[in-house]
Amino acid sequence: MALHVPKAPGFASMLKDGARAFSGLEEAVYRNIDACQEFARSVRSAYGPNGMNKMIINHIEKQFVTSDAGTIMRELDVEHPAAKLMVEASHMQEAEAGDGTNFVVIFAGALLELAAELLRLGVTSSDITEGYEKALTKALDILPTLVCHEVKDYRSLIPVRNAIRATVMSKQFGNEDFLADLIAKACISILPEKTTFNVDNIRVCKILGSGLHMSEVVPGMVFKRFVEGEVCSASKAKIALFSCPVDIIQTETKGTVLIKSAEELKTFSQGEENLLEQQIKAIVDTGVTVIVSGGKFGDMALHYLNKYGIMAVRLNSKFDLRRLSKAVNGTVLPRFTPPSSEEIGYCDNVYVHELGDTSVTIFKSEGTDSRIATIVIRGSTDNYMDDIERVIDDGVNTFKGLTRDGRFLAGGGAVEIALAQQLAEYADTLPGLDQYAVRKFASALEFFPKALAENSGVNATDVVNQLYLAHKQGKRTEGFDIESEQPATTDVTAKNVFDLYTTKYWGLKYAVGASCTILKVDEIIMAKRAGGPKPRAGGRGSDDES
Repeated sequence: MALHVPKAPGFASMLKDGARAFSGLEEAVYRNIDACQEFARSVRSAYGPNGMNKMIINHIEKQFVTSDAGTIMRELDVEHPAAKLMVEASHMQEAEAGDGTNFVVIFAGALLELAAELLRLGVTSSDITEGYEKALTKALDILPTLVCHEVKDYRSLIPVRNAIRATVMSKQFGNEDFLADLIAKACISILPEKTTFNVDNIRVCKILGSGLHMSEVVPGMVFKRFVEGEVCSASKAKIALFSCPVDIIQTETKGTVLIKSAEELKTFSQGEENLLEQQIKAIVDTGVTVIVSGGKFGDMALHYLNKYGIMAVRLNSKFDLRRLSKAVNGTVLPRFTPPSSEEIGYCDNVYVHELGDTSVTIFKSEGTDSRIATIVIRGSTDNYMDDIERVIDDGVNTFKGLTRDGRFLAGGGAVEIALAQQLAEYADTLPGLDQYAVRKFASALEFFPKALAENSGVNATDVVNQLYLAHKQGKRTEGFDIESEQPATTDVTAKNVFDLYTTKYWGLKYAVGASCTILKVDEIIMAKRAGGPKPRAGGRGSDDES
């Protein structure tokens, strides 16, 4: 008979064997802060135009080389629960603003790092979180007064390009003018008159070869596919879209045909062929010149399509088929039947083009009412083109943000120093312990110009001192000069370095929300994970059992 070992009384007696519980400042709070600090430090070196790339190899052995914090966090399997909260905050920021993911993590990490100093001095975590929340409320009140630029005409190329430029520069320093121009042209070309701008309407097609400056915007859609038949182009094309295969229609139930002679076999196959030709002829009679299908094209169907001069395009993705139907204003039909005039799509030019050694099929809309635009990216490696795609995604999201709220703040660390300066003055007016937390909040904002300076190889302390001096003299748009080799400041508005107001607004909210949640956790309970192989169906534990 096995000896029963009683569990220790208290909380541990309620949990499974092997479960762990940490509580108190030393065990829980500092442990959480250390994990978040490490995580924030790892993405901080990727901040700004001179930020360094990270090489990530994810769980399926796919390699990424990027400085985009959103991608880095999406591909990392973060295990620590407190660090996961920061990742969740950055995901919320990406969903809300489309950019500023690194801002959220760096700021949350800075707030926690400075909170640890206050905790060691004896300030309670509730006082710190209260102070941080007060500082956030004050910062969000100050933020509208720091607006230095506003885009009112969303359809004008130059103001939009200047607004997007800083977002692109933060990841592709040196190519920002070309890429900002490309993104602005694509976004303006499909901006609807009444409804809101849809990010999904800007497509990206990556084609290996040549250089980045050979990239272009195509009004319409581009697919890395060759046509199925012999016809390779159609102008003023009427398009029929099908989600089913273009082939002899299969019967819904299985049937058996008894054929007794060669003549019967001949007439049976001829009957099928005649039926298929009649179907295709009926579609041709509606004026259709291009057939797009989500399924395969049968050999016999291709023969008749070539005979009647119909262009055949196959798309493997049902999502591409839906987007194309939107671009050409057609309806996707589930059965191979002649479309009505309302269901037929229209496109000015459909043709096959060769870029490098890749054949592409282009659906091009020459008019001003194009609903979808495609940016064709050229580049020497897949990793490089993937990084350009992420930049385009950030730029397009910035454009979407400015169509909602066209206000911009000064970039290059200028708005952070202006906020820090006013919050430090606000802290002096507070009587309680929360004034220390507000002062630390102001100090945490200094981490951004410091990160820009450190990543550029410049003394961070000198840069922050010069920024404070410039702001004391009333130069509110003075930020760190990224192009200088020495600690220097410049008027960032003259260089078109702007941060979108909504990105900064939500970034501050999510970072403070995440850091306050982490500080309020005073106990971590880690349940034991169930291990070992699961019993097989039928109750047999292993293959050896008889």
